[in-house]
Amino acid sequence: QVQLVESGGGLVQPGGSLRLSCAVSGLRSLRSDDYAIGWFRQAPGKEREGVSCMSMNEGSTTYYTDSVKGRFIISRDNAKNTVYLQMNSLKPEDTAVYYCAARNGPISPRVIYDYWGQGTQVTVSS
Repeated sequence: QVQLVESGGGLVQPGGSLRLSCAVSGLRSLRSDDYAIGWFRQAPGKEREGVSCMSMNEGSTTYYTDSVKGRFIISRDNAKNTVYLQMNSLKPEDTAVYYCAARNGPISPRVIYDYWGQGTQVTVSS
């Protein structure tokens, strides 16, 4: 059973930065050709949306939704079995609960992942 635990959320002023972490367990190795890890977010009254995702194979294919391109960076530390989302130049519209998720398949921004973390709140406000 794959388990994911997010951390790193909080309150930050517009223009600030946060780094979210997603600790992954239950995979034999984070270097899995079969899996993808994604970051999603859900703001109050809105649908959950894909923010960024990465394939766990050596090619590490990545995806970013248009609204975060150039500001967010997804990365991973295989030794720590952790995937990160570095969020820079944060805007109030980035406020949401952020979730990491895993799926046995290629990357996708769609909400079709098999395993989900509990979420971490990110609030961007002055």
